[in-house]
Amino acid sequence: MNQRSDTLASAETTAPFLSLSGIGKTYPGVVALDNFSMDVSPGEVIGLVGENGAGKSTLMKILGGVVKPDHGSIRLDGAEHGAFTVESSIASGIAFVHQELNLFENLDVAANIFLGREPLRGGALKLVDRTRLREMVTPLLKRVGANFSPDTPVAALSLAQQQMVEIAKALSINARLVILDEPTSSLPLAETEKLLAVISSLKAEGISVIFISHRLHEVERVADRVIVLRDGTLVGTLPKDAIDHDRMVKLMIGRALAARSVEAARPPGDIALKIAAIRTAAYPTQPVNLDIRYGEILGLAGLVGSGRTELARVLFGVDHSYGGNIALGGRDLRLRSARDAVANGIFLVPEDRKLNGILLDMPISQNISLPNLPAFARRSMVSPERENAVAETQRRQLAIKTPSVSTRTGTLSGGNQQKVVLAKWLAMHPKVLIFDEPTRGIDIGAKSEIYSLMRKLADAGVAILMISSDMEEVIGVSDRIAVMHEGRISGILEKDQFSQENVLLLAVGKTLH
Repeated sequence: MNQRSDTLASAETTAPFLSLSGIGKTYPGVVALDNFSMDVSPGEVIGLVGENGAGKSTLMKILGGVVKPDHGSIRLDGAEHGAFTVESSIASGIAFVHQELNLFENLDVAANIFLGREPLRGGALKLVDRTRLREMVTPLLKRVGANFSPDTPVAALSLAQQQMVEIAKALSINARLVILDEPTSSLPLAETEKLLAVISSLKAEGISVIFISHRLHEVERVADRVIVLRDGTLVGTLPKDAIDHDRMVKLMIGRALAARSVEAARPPGDIALKIAAIRTAAYPTQPVNLDIRYGEILGLAGLVGSGRTELARVLFGVDHSYGGNIALGGRDLRLRSARDAVANGIFLVPEDRKLNGILLDMPISQNISLPNLPAFARRSMVSPERENAVAETQRRQLAIKTPSVSTRTGTLSGGNQQKVVLAKWLAMHPKVLIFDEPTRGIDIGAKSEIYSLMRKLADAGVAILMISSDMEEVIGVSDRIAVMHEGRISGILEKDQFSQENVLLLAVGKTLH
C-alpha cells in the first residue's frame, strides 16, 4: 500500500480530534442552532449543506471563535472548551477560506500568506527577511499545486489562484481543519477542477475539510460524509455511499424538487434580438453574431474572460460597441446608455446584484419603482401608495419572502434579493431579459424558483439570455446554448447536442467531433 492509501486508510479508523456536542445559539426571535452535534476526524471531507438561513454561518462563526454558543461544548483533543476565541481557534489549527477572499491585491503572494507574521532581520530595524519569506512560502504553494511564485502580485492572479493563496495561508498556521465557504461559486468549470484537486491533496495529507457549497454535484464528488442543516437543526447525515443530489435536496428543504429541466410550453417565436458583428472592449477585433428568439432561454457559456459579461454590458447600453449592429424585433437600435436599453424593453439582471442590481439600504418597494419613477408620480411627486401597490403585486407573484414591501432589501436572503432585481424589471414589461450568473450564491430551493420564473417568462414570450458558469444550470435550463471563446461565438448547441464535453470543446476553441 502506498503512502497516500496508508493515509486514507488510517483516516478512516482515527478517532475524532474535534467534537461539538449540543451546541445551541439563539438570536432575538431566531433559533440559529438547536442542539447541534458533530465530530471531525483527521483527513475527512465533510460536506455541509443547507439553505440560506439554515445555520451554517452561525456554526462557522462558533468554530472560528467569533460567536459564543449559548450552550453546548466543544472538545478538542479530549480537552473540553465552552467556546473558542478567535485566537484559540487559530491555535487549534482551524482555518477559513471565505467566499469573499481576504487578500491584499497590492501585495505579492508571500506577503499575503505571512502578513503580520513575517520573518524579520536587522535586529531593532525589524526588516522583512524576503529571502527567508520566499523559502517559507515556496513549499506551501507546492502543496496546493500552485503554478505561480511567491513574488507574484495577487492582483495578477485568477480567482482560483487567489483561493490557492488562501489555502496556503491556512497551511502556514499548521491547519488541521480547513473550512471552505462556497469556494467555487465564482469559478468556471476548469478552475473548479483545480480547487477540487487541492481538496483531495489536503485529505491525502490528513488535513480535514468542511466543504460548504450550494453546488451539490461538487459536494457529491468530494465529500466522505454530508451533514444537512435545516432551520438550525441537524436533519440528517449521509455516509459516502448514500450521498446523492436528490437525498441532499430532500433533507435540505423537506421535500423533493421538481426537475430542473422544464420543456418550453411552445416553440420559440421570431428573432427578438439580432446581434450582428458586435465588437466589445474586451475583444475589439472579434465580431459577435447571435440571434435570441422570443420565448426561448438561450444559455451563454464560456470560460472566465471569454467576453460574455462584456457582451451583456453592450446589449444593456452600459458599454459602447466597437462596431456592428443590434436590432430588436427587426428595428435597428442605437444604445447610447442603459436608459436607451430600458426604454426599448432590454433589461439586465447583473452578476453582482448587491453592487449593480439593488440598493441594499432602500426598502423593497423603492427598489422596484426606481428604474421607472415617472410611472409612480402624480404631479411630479412619487406616490408611496402606488409604489407599495405595485411592489405588493410583485411580492405575491414572485413569492418574495418578506413581512412587508417596506422591509430593507439588504435584510433579505440572496434568492429573495435576486427576486427584487427581477421584480423591478417585470413591472416594466420586458421584451429581452439578460441574466448574468442568475443563481450565484443562491441556495437550492431558491434556485428552483428562479428557474421556474425564467421558464414562465419565456413561455410568456420574453427573450432570455442566460450567462452562466454553472454547467448543470446551462444544460438543464437552456433551450439552446451559445458558447463563447476569446470574444467570439465558437458554436451553438441544440438540445440533442447538450453535454458537458461539447460545451467544454467549444469553450476552449475546439470544434465538435
